[in-house]
Amino acid sequence: MSFRALVVTKNETAITATVERLEEADLPEGDVDIDIEWSGLNYKDGLCLSGAGGLVRTYPHIPGIDFSGTVSASRNPLFSAGDKVILTGFGVGERWWGGFAEKASVKGEWLVKLPKKLSTRQAMIIGTAGLTAMLAINRLEGDGLTPKKGPVLVTGASGGVGSIAISLLAALGYEVVALTGRPENEAALRALGANQILPRETYMQNSPKPLLEQRFAGAIDSVGGEVLANLLKHINYGGGVAAIGLAGGANLPTSVLPFILRAVSLFGIDSVMQPIEARKRAWARIGELFDFERFETMANELGLEQLPDWADRILAGEVTGRAILNLRS
Repeated sequence: MSFRALVVTKNETAITATVERLEEADLPEGDVDIDIEWSGLNYKDGLCLSGAGGLVRTYPHIPGIDFSGTVSASRNPLFSAGDKVILTGFGVGERWWGGFAEKASVKGEWLVKLPKKLSTRQAMIIGTAGLTAMLAINRLEGDGLTPKKGPVLVTGASGGVGSIAISLLAALGYEVVALTGRPENEAALRALGANQILPRETYMQNSPKPLLEQRFAGAIDSVGGEVLANLLKHINYGGGVAAIGLAGGANLPTSVLPFILRAVSLFGIDSVMQPIEARKRAWARIGELFDFERFETMANELGLEQLPDWADRILAGEVTGRAILNLRS
């Protein structure tokens, strides 16, 4: 049976992405076959579509690091035809054909069954970005963060992780401070639950002082670089920062003083190889907390043909909220 997919190819001079029709026999051999219903466009997908970052080693390739859908056939005892499932990470969309297609064949050990409170569309409104946000919150709360301890800063607030983190933190009763380079999104961020909006420039210039005024009980940072170095100096005694991205650079020009004089903790959040049990807990909590109606205006629904253009936009930092791919329209 044939299906449509966005296929990336590479020759001596260029990388191109075109919508093609493939056969199921073309798929890599997994033990669970899935009819994909929704996928998401993430920053990493933009890199895979452009060839940047060296994430894709073998061509032709189908990107798409997350997707949701229905099992059509299974050779894995944990899954049966008709099961609704979610996939994020594990190298799918990078080393293994991913979600920018109507069908996929993957390993069952990579799948999470869809929580009953979520639809497959809602799962991709959340996607890798929302899973990462929930993992970050869970890690900070595991370290003792509570709403009573003070405000939480979210950097990259207009992006997928940041905007979903704001909504989840607000649902949990936190005072949320949003840091963004896109002031035109202030009303949308406040609607998600942000109590205060700060311009990104606030933390772009790294102060020479090793410690600054204590302002935040915790932070979720998707920027890295100067922004992360600066905000660490403002974390309250005993607070923590969850680092989930490096849009502003991989270097961290800071000192150890926030860690040893204020007992600040810096947590790295990885969603690619996260154990399945942690994923299940995060997805279940998302189903309980997330306000999809409030977030609907920040969900951009796309078709396969639109993905290359939107990939350029996400790499340029021009996408607000989540871009989701409808594979059943």
